[in-house]
Amino acid sequence: MCGIVGYTGAKEAAPVLLSGLRKLEYRGYDSAGLAVLDEAKGEIEIVKAKGRLDVLAEKTGNGSNINGHCGIGHTRWATHGEPSEENAHPHYSDDCAVVAVHNGIIENYQELKEKLIRHGYSFHSQTDTEVAVKLVDYYYKKYFGTPIDAMNRAMVRMRGSYALGLLFKDYPGEIYAARKDSPLVLGKADGDAFLASDVAAILEYTRDIYYLGDLQCARLKDGELTFYNLDGDEITIEPHRIEWDAKAAEKEGYEHFMMKEIYEQPRAIRDTLNSVIKDGRLDLSSVGISDEELASADQICMIGCGSAYHICVALQYVIEDLAGIPVRIELASEYRYREAVLSKDTLCIIISQSGETADSIAALRKAKEHGLRTLSVVNVVGSTIARESDHVFYTMAGPEISVATTKAYSAQLAACYAIAVRLASVKGRLDDARERELAEELLAIPDKISRILEDKNRIQWFASKFASSKDGFLIGRGIDYATAMEGSLKMKEISYIHSEAYAAGELKHGTISLIEQGTLVIGILTQPHVMEKTLSNMVECKSRGAYLMGITTKDHVEIEDTVDFAVYIPEIDPHFATILAVIPMQLLGYYLSVSKGLDVDKPRNLAKSVTVE
Repeated sequence: MCGIVGYTGAKEAAPVLLSGLRKLEYRGYDSAGLAVLDEAKGEIEIVKAKGRLDVLAEKTGNGSNINGHCGIGHTRWATHGEPSEENAHPHYSDDCAVVAVHNGIIENYQELKEKLIRHGYSFHSQTDTEVAVKLVDYYYKKYFGTPIDAMNRAMVRMRGSYALGLLFKDYPGEIYAARKDSPLVLGKADGDAFLASDVAAILEYTRDIYYLGDLQCARLKDGELTFYNLDGDEITIEPHRIEWDAKAAEKEGYEHFMMKEIYEQPRAIRDTLNSVIKDGRLDLSSVGISDEELASADQICMIGCGSAYHICVALQYVIEDLAGIPVRIELASEYRYREAVLSKDTLCIIISQSGETADSIAALRKAKEHGLRTLSVVNVVGSTIARESDHVFYTMAGPEISVATTKAYSAQLAACYAIAVRLASVKGRLDDARERELAEELLAIPDKISRILEDKNRIQWFASKFASSKDGFLIGRGIDYATAMEGSLKMKEISYIHSEAYAAGELKHGTISLIEQGTLVIGILTQPHVMEKTLSNMVECKSRGAYLMGITTKDHVEIEDTVDFAVYIPEIDPHFATILAVIPMQLLGYYLSVSKGLDVDKPRNLAKSVTVE
């Protein structure tokens, strides 16, 4: 949510800031703004705009109307106060001597605001960010200290999450940053220094990225970065090398990022699996977890949000069947607020694409507080969850720009399959031959996905037929139910069609009353032992007027006797069927959105990285 960019160096700052903000549009926003220190005037110029970045670009002549070589920019997602120029960032002190942009939520902002009002400060917006910048200004002026002193005093008083980028008029050419529970990265190259909430914004300038830690500050000056702890002492932070190609964050001829990322799934899965499959067997040494640690786990607890949670649901079936140990699945937003009863030998697996999901970070920390071992599956090197986990499995999806996850979901699903197979092996449930057989099945997945994508035109036709639908139901049993959950989310989030996923046997317990003439019901039918049961549930829906779509493997063409529209995926071990069956659902969600003329990559009310509760 929200985007921060900062730049100081030899270039004109405003065009650099606008370019960086464009690379963060996928995070979701409703207003934007820039602040640049004009060295000639000795003043900080601020320009804000409601709506898309194009409005801000027009107001600033694409940045050419603002002079200065040091500045900060922001795209805002409204939390405190409606979308407006008044509430847009940057915010500033009463005399405009301190200017700030902010991601996160200051939970005690009302208490701090009352304190500042008593000390003569006035407020013009409804935001918590205006409180943060004026609190820094208060300590800066009260103690006649440095920006670092003022920021550290403010951090002690603020509760909540924040990533702050600040300009001080008294310190031209310098940017200051502070962080707690909200991502912030820094970089430097050729005398320039950069600040951003996401690597994508500065990747074209540098690949050596510094991740600011909780309750740490930084100064950007003369192409150098200096880091400080809460006591104001200088500290050292080592850079992380980012191997992504900068072009990976561009559309490269595709109409939308989502379609590009759907087509990148074979590569993302192949690269992820090749990192842990050696000589036909699973080897998790690169993840940092030993066979002995896996073997000692008597229970698995899987934690995630949104699509990551759907991976947890699928893996519950896979791990329990293959490895024979209990698996507990948890929504991160629920786990963090309750006392789950888990044994000391539980292995907690936390899944997050960004590694900065606020609820998942809190869940990870809670698990560690209880002394549990943690293994994270994340896509971003050096992210908070990756740094704080005992072990980390990095997926190789590369930057994912579209809000609706596709390649990151599939890469993380593949990573979890690999964990499940190795866990089953060390638990003595698989012999060497069976482990190699399953490894081969996993390595065959990318080519099978490519074959599914060859059938996209049929799904495009089907989507145009149902683009006016108001409701849809997706049903399945076991692993197919997990697939239905992810498919339903894709329909909701980008095509705005109300859809629900149900375990097929639950239809008769109330939901079937919603079925009427023309209602779309999609059945996922990849699990042979429950296929007849699910087909029977679909027949019940058809008898009440539903239009049936079925997704199954190529060896089950008999479903055409029941369904109105059939989609086939290549045969695969049923444990891994989700990773193939979800592809038609991704395509369906995409084409429904396109048919309705919606913004596929930036659906309303949604953000890519949910860094606040």
